[in-house]
Amino acid sequence: MWHGFTTRSAHSSADSDDPGLVGRTYAIPFMTVWEAIVRLAGGGLRGWAIADSDETAGIVEARVRGFVLRLPAAVEIAVSLDDNAQTRVDLAAVGRHRGGDLGANARRIRRFCSALDRALEAEPNQVLNVRIRGERAA
Repeated sequence: MWHGFTTRSAHSSADSDDPGLVGRTYAIPFMTVWEAIVRLAGGGLRGWAIADSDETAGIVEARVRGFVLRLPAAVEIAVSLDDNAQTRVDLAAVGRHRGGDLGANARRIRRFCSALDRALEAEPNQVLNVRIRGERAA
């Protein structure tokens, strides 16, 4: 519980212990994923706005405001191709306020990934489970 009061950031990674923070690896073309990310971060999700984006670097920087507490955060979304030429998406969210985020940034990452899955209309065989090599996410 103390962690929520003292932490202001969260990030996804393929080796995260939290299944909700492993990010995404898609068997979907980079440009299709990129366009969906830009639509979502550019206002497709309530409270989100793009601050900057660089398609060549595969980075979208967004400003986000929470629903209830309205706590501001900066979110960086990184899109790249992994070693198997699959599209990899990872996020990092940092609160821009004093005090802890009470888990808000981890929830932002989870919500964004779920919204991205829906926006892409991703089939289960297109969302790859990077934690267990060779298996697909359920």
